[in-house]
Amino acid sequence: MDACVTVARPAQPAATAPGPPPRGAGGFPSEHRVIVPATVDMLTLLGPGDEVLRAVEAGFASVEVHSRGNEVTARGPAHDVEAVAHLLDELIDLAEQGTPLTPDIVRRTAAMLSSGQQQRPSDVLAASILSNRGRTIRPKTLGQKTYIDAIDANTIIFGIGPAGTGKTYLAMAKAVSALQQRQVNRIILTRPAGDAGENLGYLPGSLREKIDPYLRPLYDALHDMVDPTSIPKLIEDGTIEVAPLAFMRGRSLNDSFIILDEAQNTTSEQMKMFLTRLGFGSKMVVTGDSTQIDLPGGVASGLRVVQDVLAGVDDVEFCRLTSADVVRHRLVSDIIDAYARHDITPRSRR
Repeated sequence: MDACVTVARPAQPAATAPGPPPRGAGGFPSEHRVIVPATVDMLTLLGPGDEVLRAVEAGFASVEVHSRGNEVTARGPAHDVEAVAHLLDELIDLAEQGTPLTPDIVRRTAAMLSSGQQQRPSDVLAASILSNRGRTIRPKTLGQKTYIDAIDANTIIFGIGPAGTGKTYLAMAKAVSALQQRQVNRIILTRPAGDAGENLGYLPGSLREKIDPYLRPLYDALHDMVDPTSIPKLIEDGTIEVAPLAFMRGRSLNDSFIILDEAQNTTSEQMKMFLTRLGFGSKMVVTGDSTQIDLPGGVASGLRVVQDVLAGVDDVEFCRLTSADVVRHRLVSDIIDAYARHDITPRSRR
């Protein structure tokens, strides 16, 4: 079982015209002109009110960036000007591929370039998973791109990481895409129903009313990707099934894209039961956060155990996302890192 890997392609920067050579290193001024090809609309590149250009400047306070005609000029310390030139090349490539440019895309592209990774940001951020109602779902980090590539390449995939990294959302998008392309006949979405420590039998209402609160996050993601008016029919005819994990027992799931969410709250026995439901022509994605376990004390998490059990098994992939892959508010990443530094989880504080 190999770790998730990324494959780089040679960089193909946009046409550039260098300004005067740097007058030394460090803080001495340098100038670089980037010529924007005719295939890129300048308004798209600059953004409404030049917000994209301003975001570039905000990331490099020592560099002045100006546009005129089809040229963008950066002036400042030589090292920073070179970084801005590379950033502009990537943004131009993204614009050419139809990726909407926003200040957030600028920040993510700059972060990827500064990390020294081999894969180009434009290869990561331009990847399309699913388009629906004029909206395209794409990976927003290298970790997310590696995750969706692993889903394409393997039969069983584990997406493990903190909240906000898109583990379930991206898996759902891949499931809907597989259904639309007729790679599978149905989507099955499941999660443990007792992850809040409640017994369903004590909750009021019908069975559907009892389990809906546990499955609501899956419904919410589904509504982002499928016409909401079609979902009841898809559920009624069995094309999409949303059910508690206990409903999987005794079944063989063929020609299906199966997602197990909140897998950290499965026991080892439940995890084994779920994985052995795999049928012919099916794919399984298991998602969870090992730091958010709500099982009773002394009960081992099936998500933790399975990483040792399936180590080295072919066609099974473990992808580990980190705080760098969080796509929620910036503070979410900071909170995750703070807990990691202090080695504290919500459960250990109880």
